[in-house]
Formats: sequence, C-alpha cells, structure tokens
Amino acid sequence: MDSQQRRTRTGRLAFIAVTVAASAALASGPGFAAGVVRADDPPAPTAVVPVPEPPGTPVVPTGPTPAPGDVTPVEPVPPVDVKPVEPVTPKDLPAFGAYLDYGAGGITRMAELSRWLGNADLRVGHTYLPGDRWSNIEGRPNFLDFWADWRTGRADRMFVLNVPMLERNEDNVSDAEVRYLLRQGAAGRFDEHYRTLAERLVELKVPDTVIVLGWEMNGTTYTHRCGPDPVAWKKYWNRIVTTMRSVPGQKFKFDFTPTRGRDAIPWTQCYPGDDTVDIVGMDSYDQPSGLTFDEQIKEPYGLQEHVDFAKAHGKPISYPEWGLFRNGDNAEYMKRMLAWMDEHKPLYNTLTDYCPHGVWQCSANPKSSAVYRSVLFGRTGEPTTPTTPTTPTTPPTEPTKPPTAPTTPPTCSPLDLGKWVEYWIGGKLCLRFDWFSRNR
Repeated sequence: MDSQQRRTRTGRLAFIAVTVAASAALASGPGFAAGVVRADDPPAPTAVVPVPEPPGTPVVPTGPTPAPGDVTPVEPVPPVDVKPVEPVTPKDLPAFGAYLDYGAGGITRMAELSRWLGNADLRVGHTYLPGDRWSNIEGRPNFLDFWADWRTGRADRMFVLNVPMLERNEDNVSDAEVRYLLRQGAAGRFDEHYRTLAERLVELKVPDTVIVLGWEMNGTTYTHRCGPDPVAWKKYWNRIVTTMRSVPGQKFKFDFTPTRGRDAIPWTQCYPGDDTVDIVGMDSYDQPSGLTFDEQIKEPYGLQEHVDFAKAHGKPISYPEWGLFRNGDNAEYMKRMLAWMDEHKPLYNTLTDYCPHGVWQCSANPKSSAVYRSVLFGRTGEPTTPTTPTTPTTPPTEPTKPPTAPTTPPTCSPLDLGKWVEYWIGGKLCLRFDWFSRNR
C-alpha cells in the first residue's frame, strides 16, 4: 500500500471518528443504534466501527447484538483456577482462534483473549463481509485493511473470511426470488463483484485467504441458501470460485460450510464438487435443546458424517463457527467438542465468542469457560509445560450494554446522513436544539 492510499484510509477513519464524537456531544439518551433481529439460527455478527482505545485503557470485550431470547452480555468472564493439562505436541495442535468483532476491535481482542489463555497462540483471524449490498460484498476499500495487516504480520497466520453469495442476504427474500437470483448468478450476472473482491485481496497481500463462501446454505436464514434450487446453487458456487481463481496471484482456499444436521435440505445435496472445494467445513452449535453430544455425532448429516464425507473426498475439515447455544452453560459439550477437534484435527476452528455462544465475552457460561480455558491454556506452536492460570493485574471492566429500545430524546432531531454513513457509524445522529440553554 503506497503512502497516498494510507493517507486516504487515515482520512476516512478520521472522518468517522469525528462524526461519532459529534454525535456524542450533540445527543443525549441511548441514541439511534440499529439493532439486529435474528431468527432461531445463531445470530450473524454485526458490523462495528473500530474506535481506537486511549492509551492504557483495558480492552472491554463487547460482542455483536444478540438475537431476541439470547442472553445479553454483561461482563467478561473473571479468571478461574484450573488444573494443569498435559503438554501438547505441535502435530496435535489444530490452528484455532475466535470470532470477536468485525473490524480492528477483533484484532485487539485476539491479543486480549490470548493473554487470558496464558499467551496461547491464536493463529486464525475470522471476520465476515456484510451481505447487505454488493459494494460491501466486494470488500469495500478500507474494510479489510486491518485484517490484511494482521495476517501479513506473521507467516503462519490464517485469515478466514465469510463471503455472501447474494446481496440482501438476511432480508427474508422469498424462495421464488432466491431461485431467480441463483439462476442469474449461475449465468454470470454477478461475476464482476467477485473479481473485484479477489483483486482487492491480492492487492492487500492476502492471496491465501480462506473464503467461507455461502455458509450455512442448507438452512433458511440466508438469501444465499441452496434449498430453492440446488442445481443452480452449485453452478453459481462453481462460477464464483472460477472467477476468483482467474485473478493473477491468488491462492485462495474455498471452504464449503453447512450447518450441522439436515436442516432445510441435506447439505450433501448442495456440494458443488471436488474441483472447486478445498475444505469441507461445518458450523456446529450446541443445539437443539436436549440433544446430547453423542447424538450430535451420530445424527444424519452430523459430526461423524461430516468427517467421513470430507475423508471420502480427500478434503480437510474445519469448524468456522461453533459454540454453546440452546443447552446453556454446557461444560460437557465444551469438553467433548474440544476433544473431538483434537482427535480429528481440523485445518482450523474459530469459536463464536459472544453471548449466548461464547466463553470470554459472555459471563453467562462460567463452567464452559473454565473448560475452554483449561484445555487451551498456554497452547502454542511448540511443546509447552502447562501452568495454572493466574489472575491478571488489571481487573476487567464492565462492557457497555446495548440499549433495550432506541428512543428519540426530547428536542432532538435525527440527521439523515445517508445509509452508507449510518452503516459505518452504527445508526443515525441526533442534533439537539436546546444546547444553547445549557449552563456553561
């Protein structure tokens, strides 16, 4: 990246920071932050504008907005005493990380999570492209810069990027329209968007990005679902992969990642073929209620079938999303899932770390948190002598809780800055007209 590009990026970030500061000065009350409403599926991450922390200020983990009925995050999990674990040799160490935040905050929190885990080596960074419009699916300029800088900081790191296959990806688009859009994609209508994304990733010097394309396609949550037309979906997937691979310098790995179980359609019916799939992934949360881990292994299209299918096709496995869910603070699930991954050695795994799924940014799961920390404490790329976690010198502070319901303060008028600006600053700005009457 040349100096002119860096100045442009710095200027844009400065504009966003100044705009947010102006909002805080002119408005009172909870403001107009846009909440995310999700169905029963695990909530997708919410875009967050990265705001630099003042020097010396501890990072406060605050996850994306939970879905209705999920547990609201309250405060980071306090340190707990755990028993030492046996040393783990390098060949037994799957690369791991956690989804912590969309932007620069996710990178900062990885360092904090590593410290909480006894300086464990989190080699996997994971984020998502927003699926609201094509310009964001193309990887809008400056959106991926932070992650590219993190990835290129060390040769053995892995950058995982979830990429939607259609815009309006969470807008409850009808099956009929999804079918039409999939067929349009299969015919090449959307090729240019993915060529642009591939060129940007290569330009940012992250040509080996793992692309989790059209994730959870076997469900009903996303517009890029497979069910309405599996034949068109597979052709469209193949077209996207072919388009992105045509960009000079690329070394992308494409991860086919359904959700565990049958869901709306067996995920095997959506598999696009060995030529365009590099990794067979699975998003596996602790659900539905009452389902034991043994049942999660044995169910149709479950954990065992995932491993067997990937082996039959000569592909490594992955777990881009996993964590707690319908069965609450389930230490048995946490213990068994970590053991399952140590046994089957996925190429990578990333825990979804916000309530109700997580163990560090969510204090609702203390038992599972203790298990996760005890198993992964001190894991690096070299054999380690396990030690007992100690209490950090700086106690965690309580994260800011999201407002329960946005309201308009009296004598306050919202400003219309356009959808793009509002997307990046997290909502509308509010201008007070009684500021002149305040005492100075």
